[in-house]
Amino acid sequence: MFMPRLERIWIKRAKLGPMDRKQSAELVAQRGLFDNADQGRRRQVTLLSAERWGELERELGVTIDPSERRANLLISDIDLENTRGRILCIGEARLQINGETRPCERMDEVHEGLQPAMRQRWGGGAFAEVLTGGSIAEGDEIHWE
Repeated sequence: MFMPRLERIWIKRAKLGPMDRKQSAELVAQRGLFDNADQGRRRQVTLLSAERWGELERELGVTIDPSERRANLLISDIDLENTRGRILCIGEARLQINGETRPCERMDEVHEGLQPAMRQRWGGGAFAEVLTGGSIAEGDEIHWE
């Protein structure tokens, strides 16, 4: 049996800016990831399922670095589909899933056909707000509350 875990962390410096990979980061309650361009509101952190991303790659017959999705957190062994309202725990931090991250036209710039493929079964991942902050690091175990 696999243990759900945090695989990767990315911080976005500016809107439409590059995604910087980090080994660890700080989640701030009601704000999001410290130093990330997107702060506050309901979409403070974006999450992507490693397994769902792999399915999209197989469907399209390509390998695409998951950072191209521009999500903040890549998680494994947790299905994000239809999880609105659930609480995801990463260490001491608690994130409330507020909805599906809908893919934008930039995804077709990454690879033709990626945007429509991502529209199925929450392929673009989910967005969340930080209820309880805390330090997170790649490799941290995650679970539903």
